[in-house]
Amino acid sequence: MGALVEPADVGAVRKNLSICVLDDDPDQVEVVTARLEADGYSAVGTTNPEDALKKVQLGTCRVVLADVKMPAMDGLAFLENALRCDPGTYVLLVTGYYSVDSAIDAIKRGAYDYLCKPLNFQRLEKSMDDLAELFSQRLEVRDLEERLLPNLQFQGIVGKSPAMLDVLDLVKKVSRHYANVLITGPTGAGKELVARALHQLSPVSKERFAICNCSALVDTLLESQLFGHIRGSFTGATDTRPGLFEFANGGTVFLDEVAEMSLGMQAKLLRVIENREIQRVGSPEVRKVDVRLIAATNRDLRAEVLAGRFREDLFYRLSSIEIRVPSLSQRPEDIPILVQHFLKKYGAAYGKPFQGLTRRAQIALLQHDWPGNVRELSNAISSAAITASADFLDVGDLPESLQRPRRRALAPGESWQPVPLDEVRQMHIQRVLEMCNGNRVRAAQMLGIGRTSLYRFLKRKGRREPAVNERL
Repeated sequence: MGALVEPADVGAVRKNLSICVLDDDPDQVEVVTARLEADGYSAVGTTNPEDALKKVQLGTCRVVLADVKMPAMDGLAFLENALRCDPGTYVLLVTGYYSVDSAIDAIKRGAYDYLCKPLNFQRLEKSMDDLAELFSQRLEVRDLEERLLPNLQFQGIVGKSPAMLDVLDLVKKVSRHYANVLITGPTGAGKELVARALHQLSPVSKERFAICNCSALVDTLLESQLFGHIRGSFTGATDTRPGLFEFANGGTVFLDEVAEMSLGMQAKLLRVIENREIQRVGSPEVRKVDVRLIAATNRDLRAEVLAGRFREDLFYRLSSIEIRVPSLSQRPEDIPILVQHFLKKYGAAYGKPFQGLTRRAQIALLQHDWPGNVRELSNAISSAAITASADFLDVGDLPESLQRPRRRALAPGESWQPVPLDEVRQMHIQRVLEMCNGNRVRAAQMLGIGRTSLYRFLKRKGRREPAVNERL
């Protein structure tokens, strides 16, 4: 029994562990499977390596106890294929020809343990209990994360990074007092969500929230959309219609991509802001409106003003309060909880209760630079959720652009300089350690090397050997 497992919890913890026993000897499969089931594990057996790989791929087993010598596929080949299907799978190899060198080789290739025949069931039980405890802890962590997820959401915005917390804090402060707000940030960063949060927290939250995408309409249609028109004012105007400012009178109007407006339309918008009045297209009548105005853009409006493409007086009217939404690359610590949020959202939408992502899928997401920001991440998880057939999304389920790491382009003025390979290795390992907050076990998994190899490298570079509890 594992040292970390309390006796009262042994049954429940062991039941969480799904094991597949793989051996070309049916009698051995039957004996080992029966022993594991008698000990309280969830175990199945097979003599077919392809059948075992299918179970790994579908996520129906998390641990495989595989014989090394099999005619159809030897244990080391099975280990390689299983880890390719799901790097989160734990494979224990069993051999009748045990040697220290073969055990070390198997561990280097990714085996969790290397056992000899005839099986020592006490040794096997110890390994299984250690794994059961690990899986139990992970289930508790996932359950805790799911319960904490609502606390990490604010008016539909998911984030816990300092950059996003600053944005949310500013939204809370200005929501009750603003007249005009400018939201800036890259495409897909969540500017509309911030605009909706401002409206929901404002005193006019029960009034209408009207949205207009300024980049989607030509001037004539945009003017009609915003200010309305009377019958016969232009070809196709068969009736009189109010615009968004009248429609949302007393509430909020959100102008997305406001920098796409022509200078003429900007002048008309400025009049609305200054005088709080509009004129329908084709009508001389002036109508008073009382709206809160939120504008958003992915452009640098200061540069647009200098270039003569945006009115300076309108810019200062809009930017009395400016909220900058950071790109996803500026808040990478939000990626895991955003993934969890979208996984839950799309899993429910498509009727697939996903348990998470494989390690290599997580690595692919963390290595991507996300030029499309949160919208790109949402689309990636949605696409993967549609095609995935297992409980865990794998890298093969992700869009093709995420399956191959993107090469970082050199910044202006930056030149490439050759450095020794050992220095590159050291820099990479250090960055992965920082990403994992110093967790050496997790770093070794992300680097694709054994824990012993990582510890040996750190010791050679002057880093201390980890304590025993860091190895667990």
